[in-house]
Amino acid sequence: QLKGRFPKILDDAEKGEEARKLYDDARAMLDKILSEGWLTAKAVVGLFPANSEGDDVHVYADVSRNDILTTLHFLRKQGKQPSGHYNECLSDYLAPAGPDYIGGFACSAGIGIDDKVTEFEKDHDDYSALMLKALADRLAESLAEWLHAKVRRELWGYAADENLDNDALIAEQYQGIRPAMGYPASPDHTEKDLLWALLDAETRTGIWLTESKAMVPTAAVSGLYFAHPDARYFAVGKLNRDQVADYAERKGMALSEIERWLAPNLAYDPE
Repeated sequence: QLKGRFPKILDDAEKGEEARKLYDDARAMLDKILSEGWLTAKAVVGLFPANSEGDDVHVYADVSRNDILTTLHFLRKQGKQPSGHYNECLSDYLAPAGPDYIGGFACSAGIGIDDKVTEFEKDHDDYSALMLKALADRLAESLAEWLHAKVRRELWGYAADENLDNDALIAEQYQGIRPAMGYPASPDHTEKDLLWALLDAETRTGIWLTESKAMVPTAAVSGLYFAHPDARYFAVGKLNRDQVADYAERKGMALSEIERWLAPNLAYDPE
C-alpha cells in the first residue's frame, strides 16, 4: 500500500524507511528464489497469418490462408468520439486481405509457487507468503515485457532495429500492443479459451483456466500481439443491447450467456 515512484520513494520523508525495508526484504527473497529455485518460468508464443472481417479476426493455419484455425471476436469502442477520432476496434489493426499477422502469448513465472506458499503459511509467516506472491506477479509481468521485446526484435522482427532504454520501455514507446482478454479493449474473458486452444497453452506452459477464466498459477500474463504502428489501447465502454446481440451471434453463444460475461460493460439491465 506504499504509493510513490521508484526509486524516489526510498528517500521519501514519510514513507522512505518502510519502503526501503520492504525493498530490501524483496531483494533478499528474490536472491533465494534464484539460488534455491523456488519458481520456474514457462511461456509460449504463436505468430499466425490473419485477416480481419468486420469486428472479427480470422487466424489461418498457414500463409495460403485457406484453412481458418480460429476466429477471434472483438467489440468496437462505444460512444460519440471527438472530431478526428473514430470508434476503433482491435480488428481495425489488421488488413482485411493480403499478408498480415497476429500473435498470441501466455506466460507464467509462478510454476511451483503453491508448495512454497503452503510452507510459509504452515509457519504462520503470512508476510513471506504475500511477498512471494507479489514477486511472482512482478516476475510474470517482466517475462511478458521480455517476450514482447523478443517478438518485436527477433521472432516477428517487425521492429528489428528497436533500441529503447528502460524508461522508454516502461512508457511503452515501442511499436505495437499486447492487449489481454478480459481487459478494457477486449473485455470478454471467454476469448481466452480460443487463445488457449490456438497456443496449446496448458500443455506447453502448465497454465490452466478456471471456470471464471482466471489463470492458474495466478502469476501469469496472456494476450495478443498487434504490430500495426497506429495500434493503441482503449476502453470499449458501455454496450447497448444491439452490440451485445451482434457479438453473441458472431460467437455463436446465447445472449444471456454473453450478457453474464460482459456484465460490467452493459449499458442496460438484462431481461
